Parts: sequence; C-alpha cells; structure tokens
Amino acid sequence: MSTPARPANRHHKRPRGEGQWALGYREPLNKNEENKKNDDGLNVRQRIVDVYSKRGFDSIDPADLRGRFRWLGLYTQRKPGIDGGKTAILEPEELDDRYFMLRVRIDGGQLSLEQLRVIADISNEYARGTADITDRQNIQLHWIEVEAVPDIWERLEAVGLSTMEACGDTPRVVLGCPLAGIDADEVIDGTPQIHDITERYIGDKAFSNLPRKFKSAVSGCPAHCTVHEINDVAFVGVVSERGEQGFDVWVGGGLSTNPMFGKRLGAFVRPDQVHEVWAGICGVFRDYGYRRLRHRARIKFLVSDWGAEKFRQVLETEYLEYALPDGPAPAQPRGGRRDHVGVYPQKDGNFYVGFAPKVGRVDGDKLHEIADIAERHGSTRVRTTVEQKMVVLDVAPDQVDSIVRELEAADLRVNPSTFRRQTMACTGIEFCKLAIVETKATASNLIDELEKRLPGFTDPLTINVNGCPNSCARIQVADIGLKGQLVVNDKGEQVEGFQIHLGGSIGLNPTFGRKVRGLKATAEELPDYVERVVRNFEKQKNEGETFSEWVQRADEADLK
Repeated sequence: MSTPARPANRHHKRPRGEGQWALGYREPLNKNEENKKNDDGLNVRQRIVDVYSKRGFDSIDPADLRGRFRWLGLYTQRKPGIDGGKTAILEPEELDDRYFMLRVRIDGGQLSLEQLRVIADISNEYARGTADITDRQNIQLHWIEVEAVPDIWERLEAVGLSTMEACGDTPRVVLGCPLAGIDADEVIDGTPQIHDITERYIGDKAFSNLPRKFKSAVSGCPAHCTVHEINDVAFVGVVSERGEQGFDVWVGGGLSTNPMFGKRLGAFVRPDQVHEVWAGICGVFRDYGYRRLRHRARIKFLVSDWGAEKFRQVLETEYLEYALPDGPAPAQPRGGRRDHVGVYPQKDGNFYVGFAPKVGRVDGDKLHEIADIAERHGSTRVRTTVEQKMVVLDVAPDQVDSIVRELEAADLRVNPSTFRRQTMACTGIEFCKLAIVETKATASNLIDELEKRLPGFTDPLTINVNGCPNSCARIQVADIGLKGQLVVNDKGEQVEGFQIHLGGSIGLNPTFGRKVRGLKATAEELPDYVERVVRNFEKQKNEGETFSEWVQRADEADLK
C-alpha cells in the first residue's frame, strides 16, 4: 500500500530576509526603516522652515530630530559634561544638546572665495566661530540653533552651496581631487562627472531612502588622493588600450567596525556614462541592500556576499540594460604622500599652494583670513582635501613666496612637519554623541610634542585619531591608528585612552592595521608611545622601507 502524499503546509512561513526590496521585503524591519517609510527625510526641510524654526527646539518631533534632520545635514550635538563612559548607556534624549552640528556639503572640495566667506560669516554669526574641515572635504559648524537654520540655508544657497543629504541614508558628498582640471599629470578631470551626479540626483527622492549612507568619489588624480579603496563607489581615472580617457569602477569599500577594501568591477566607463553608472550602482544598493540590521546595511556587505562579478552582472542587466566593456586597472599612485600640501606647478604656468591647518580645525575668522590671503595673491578659488587640509589655486609665479610667508605667519603651514601634515582627528567627545574620548585637542597636543621630540623625522607617517570604533578618521588604514576607548592607568583609574592599530595602508600594498594584543595607551601616554615606536622604526628600517612595511615584520616588543 503506497504512502499518501503529505499535504502542503498552508502555514509555511516565508524565510526571514535581509529587508531587500528587490526580493519583496518591503515592510520595515527596524525603527530607522519605519521612520523612512513614514515620511521621506527630505520632507523635513519644510517643517524646519515653517514650524521648528518658529516654535523652537521643544517643538521638534523626535523622529525628525534624531532621524530626518540628517537628510538636511543636521545632527544634534553632544550635551557638554557627559563623559565617555555614558555614551553607550544614556538614551538619545539624555545625550542631545539643544544645538546642532551643521555639515556644509562641498562636492569635489571646490569653493570660490565668495562661498568661503559666506561660510565664515555663518560660523561667526551662528556657530560661535566654530569650523572644522572634515576628511570628506566638507566644513562642519557647531552650536547651531534651529531658529537660525532657514537664514543659514538662504545664505548658502545664494552662493550655490547646500546642506542637502550631507548626512542621513543618502548619497553624501562626492569626493574629488582638489587639483581637478589644473594638475598637469592628472589622468582625467572628474569635475564634469561630479557636477553631473550632484545636479541630477542629489535631492532626488529615487535615492533619498537608501539602506545606509552612500559615499562616492570621482577622480583622475595621479596621487589617488580621494582614497578610492575605501569608498562605497569610486570612479578612478584610467586610459583604455585604445588611448581613450575614462574611469575604472570600484564598489564596496568602507571601514567602521567591519573594514573592507573596495572591489574592482573591471569595467571601463566613458565620461558621459559616469552619472548613469553611478545611479545604477546606487539603485542596486537601494533595492538589494540589507535593511534588516543597521550594522550590515552598508553596500560593502552586499558586495562581499555577491562578489564583483555578480554585482556587475546585476548592474548591467537590471539597471543599465547594456554591457560595459572591460577596462584596465588604475596606475599605481604617484610616489610620496597621497595629499596636496606644498607648492607645485599647475599646467597653466601658475602654482597651487596646499597648507595644513592643525587637524582640520579652523574658525570663522581664520576662513576669512584664508580668503583674504588668497585674494591678495590673485586667486579666486580654494579647495578642501580629504586629509583635512586646504589648497589655494592659481597663484602666479611672482606671488608664490609672498603667499607662503603669509600662510605660514597665520599658522597655516605650507611646509609642515610630517606630524602636522599627516595627523587627522575626528570630531570627538566635544560635540559627537557617539564618541568616548576627546580627539582634536589630544591630536593637536600630540603634534606639538612630536615636533619637539622628533624634529628631524621626515618619513611619511599617518596618525589618525578617532573618538569611537566607527572610524570616521580612517584608523584602520593609518600607519598609527588610534581608536578611542576608556582604559585603566597605572593608578587603577579609568581614563581616556586608545586602542592602537599599526601599519595600515592603502595603495601599493593595502592592508588594515595590525592590532597587537593588549596594546593600548592613555591619552597622557600617547606622545611617549608614538615617540618610542617611531624611534624603533628609525633604527630598524631598511632603505626605502615604509612604516607600514616595517610593522608587518617587526617584533611585537618593538611595537609596544
């Protein structure tokens, strides 16, 4: 007698997905996704103008305050006096101050002097003089009151600037080489492509609800200054076998608590195709990105799971509806540091002058001073860099010596020490609600101490200081990466300190920093520690060996 067939299970549950829209999972699976479904983040602008700026901080809906405000470049800043031990314990409303950080979006790092002066005026009038140049070419202001925001927007937009999608689950600022269009050695000028992307898609609701933030770079810089290896998407200038200028595409780079290097798709993109390929990649992320868990929602996790081949296939078949030709990999970065500090010739016979504010910290008066110095020497435009530095363009040969003297006199170093040139710091506990330790002052003090103790040290050496594990200051790819945490000092007291990552690098031999077991330092001990490890490097390095290469072979005892 045969066994009867088992009836279908009418109550079979659909397997839990990752919240991928393209696979039919449209229901919000966490609070962030629910907020975005309830109302597009871009819609908060009108409420800020019509309601919140008129009725004040207490009138702001919590879902707007800690969510949608970010779509317009606004974060509540940290309430003063709350120590790092409480960062992960307190509720958001306990950490919130009644003031905001405002991020001014500067795509490609491109600023006219008029724009720079408007930011300087806003800083002085509304932000208590604060201004920080970020490692994504933006300028951040603090102490902003919601009542001031409409006037700030009006002033910024009058000169072509914006805060739209400077934060949030959106396409954020597009990085570009500060020397785009003027560097005699550049592979291609990416400026038209940056303009194409921003003008077509920033503020477009087709891309205003992504699973998480989306970081882009477009550059033909021979030094690879936009660090394409760690962006969500990057277009890197190349020349095809037929001699045609275009771009190589990388996807899925990112750091934070799960660092990953981007992967080449192996496709050649013509300049006129960049905007639609960018939109296609952003669309893949929007539709296939993992929305269930915030910590897995970045595009790097999708790329890691799929691989570059499948990602390219989906991009071409479902979004572009045409195949991209294969193309070459980018040339290796031009030797030396991947920045633009110093004086160098432009292709038009003029010079650019790159200078180093200390850890990106300036103020309204300093921004005015930079604009005045540039104007006195015939320049009408400046640039921000991804290393928290600035560049004045178009300086005539007979003006170079004078502008260098004036910048140096203003403590804007054109010929900085290695430590001033290559130390970065995130916002830290002074203003950031995620931070555990102070960063800007700590890094500034570290620079001063190292300049005194190691005046003859000239090798490239990146020191990146971060206030929490999120790696806004790119600690995993620094020679010395410092991740803020509370540590116990020799008196048994819990104090601010850092876990130390050593030997990270991008470029020729990309690697994430080495974590030596138990290697931590208090903020007070940092100068002694860095001096000690740098002296060990100087004693043991082989000819031409970089700090990162030395770390990979060094004994642990020499790294402590």
